[in-house]
Amino acid sequence: MSDSFQDALAGLADIVGDKHVIASGPDQEPYVVDWRGRYHGRAVAVVKPGSTAEVASVVKLCAARGLAIVPQGGNTGMCGAATPDDRASNVVIRLDRMRAVRDVSPLANTITVEAGCILAEVQAAAQDVDRYFPLSLGAEGSCQIGGNISTNAGGTAVLRYGPTRDLVLGLEVVLPDGRVLDGLRALRKDNTGYALKQLFIGAEGTLGIVTAAVLKLFAPPRSSALALLKLQGVEQALEIMQRLRGAVGDRLGSLEIMSRSQIEAIATTVPHVTIPFELTTPWYLIVELTDTLAGVDLNEPLAAVLAEAMEAGLTEDAVLASSLAQAKAIWAVRHSVSEGNKRSGYVVSHDSVVPLERQAAFVNNVEARIKAAVPHANVVMHGHIGDGNIHVVALIDRVHCQVPDATAKLVAEINEIVDDETAAQGGAISAEHGIGITNRGRLARVADPLDIELMRGIKQLLDPNGLMNPGKIFAVGGVRR
Repeated sequence: MSDSFQDALAGLADIVGDKHVIASGPDQEPYVVDWRGRYHGRAVAVVKPGSTAEVASVVKLCAARGLAIVPQGGNTGMCGAATPDDRASNVVIRLDRMRAVRDVSPLANTITVEAGCILAEVQAAAQDVDRYFPLSLGAEGSCQIGGNISTNAGGTAVLRYGPTRDLVLGLEVVLPDGRVLDGLRALRKDNTGYALKQLFIGAEGTLGIVTAAVLKLFAPPRSSALALLKLQGVEQALEIMQRLRGAVGDRLGSLEIMSRSQIEAIATTVPHVTIPFELTTPWYLIVELTDTLAGVDLNEPLAAVLAEAMEAGLTEDAVLASSLAQAKAIWAVRHSVSEGNKRSGYVVSHDSVVPLERQAAFVNNVEARIKAAVPHANVVMHGHIGDGNIHVVALIDRVHCQVPDATAKLVAEINEIVDDETAAQGGAISAEHGIGITNRGRLARVADPLDIELMRGIKQLLDPNGLMNPGKIFAVGGVRR
């Protein structure tokens, strides 16, 4: 290690303490490799500050020495946005130690938390005051709220509550030069100029480091009903959704769809998950109704809509959950898709969003085109049909992915099919996963040049030296795959 790097390590240790700096070596492995094991980077240090002041001091030191800064939450992202590239001058900043719940206000329906809080901890803190934080996804036991904000995470409750962007009232952000933008205001109405917080939500750590946030809370669901429907096609799911919205309105909390091939992948590779229903049709739809009033019988209106759907030939069969345990078993299948896919082979995943009425055409066309181009691909799908976001995933046997160049060509071919079909249906290539490393080339190919120009302009304004999470969203340097 060079003398300059040794000096940097000493300076970082002075700020956060020796035990909170991990120098290069095997102890860094969990922080320089993404959770799928696809991207492997390097870092002169992994630093774990314990306060916003320490984050700011670390960033100032890095900026003064020209060290690249890689903010990292729980490292559960899908696109490599939290993984350093292969330059030796990276400093990974983890916020694990910043897990304080600074304030909870049942009156204002807000919670103020530090960015290192695990999502499940935020949910629990809200529950302690009889409130509800609705962001929910498969990694909620390990992902951090700062990462959720930086990727504008979606999850299974977007239909009713919106994505993370809709849940944030205020942010505290350390800028690339170490200054702290204090926007922790719990205001529902604030029209004083530009909404600066929106720049950092979904920016994947390329414009600054979110260190704390004021989040919206809601009254908790006290009544619920859940059903699993067996369908022949996405067209039927869309018609059922329309009927549900007309019958129950905002009580429709979640609407999640999975292909049979997706569930079969889970059944084969995730032994601790039991499939609590027989696989007899190509598609499966989870419908959940919720109400904030206790004692409301939601099974009755749900059963009425399902009976009409069956009479109209829209569903082959429906399983109405008769207990909380049965409902959890059904949700466990949905929340196991990432784990099941990862274990099933090399994953080529997509995060397309298209207009609701175009979803059926999208899934039918894209599946046919992938199978025609790559016959050995197992095409599985799952997603949030209520907001137009169906994830198309091609699972490739790893025997076909031994040669990196050939694998890259195969992935590019599949990506091009999905992206072209997404564009043809009037959609976008990322609904909730972001760009990171995985999708930056795709973004450059399909995005409006003016969009790219404006985004680069914002990046140049806030991070003129390009030190904040380089190589994410825009290509800079290289990453070993």
